[in-house]
Amino acid sequence: MILIGILGGVASGKSAVSNRLKMLGAVVLDADRAGHEVLREPEVKEALRRRWGDAVFDAAGEVDRRKVAGIVFAETCRGREELAFLEQLTHPRIERRLRGQLEELSLRGVRVAVLDAPVMLKAGWDRMCDGLVFVDTPRHVRLARARQRGWTEAVLAAREAAQEPLETKRRRAVTLIDNSSSWEHLHEQVDRFWRSVSG
Repeated sequence: MILIGILGGVASGKSAVSNRLKMLGAVVLDADRAGHEVLREPEVKEALRRRWGDAVFDAAGEVDRRKVAGIVFAETCRGREELAFLEQLTHPRIERRLRGQLEELSLRGVRVAVLDAPVMLKAGWDRMCDGLVFVDTPRHVRLARARQRGWTEAVLAAREAAQEPLETKRRRAVTLIDNSSSWEHLHEQVDRFWRSVSG
């Protein structure tokens, strides 16, 4: 089985590339979804409660990710410390889930899988991949998409500062996909890439 990792900046269109590959026949592993599942684990919730109290939980007793984001993406020394704490707590658990999913896919005979993980290099999950694709999107396009999510420019900058630099991601990739124009242009490139890896 081939595992392809998708890299790119915040709001670059990584999910769009992953979804197109899924439509073509790949199986997508979503690290964000695995992260959401990890936040529901009792041990993780207890660790967060000890660290931040009940303020980061909603009425149903689940972790409120927006409140956590407000803490860990704060542009302060404390914010960086809290992000490091969260990553040390969650990244190993997310990796275990991803590796378990990969094992299941391999047993099922899946030929190509895709890992969509915003913090892939930072977490070291690129070690699991056979190749990395970088979704190259100009900043003004990414900012416009981020604003559609309700984010300010400052929020985008804080999210990006928590990841590896874009140039590092670009250098690590073996394939670049330009996502600066139309969906058709994006799909043409993804389809070409798919043909190269799917045989």
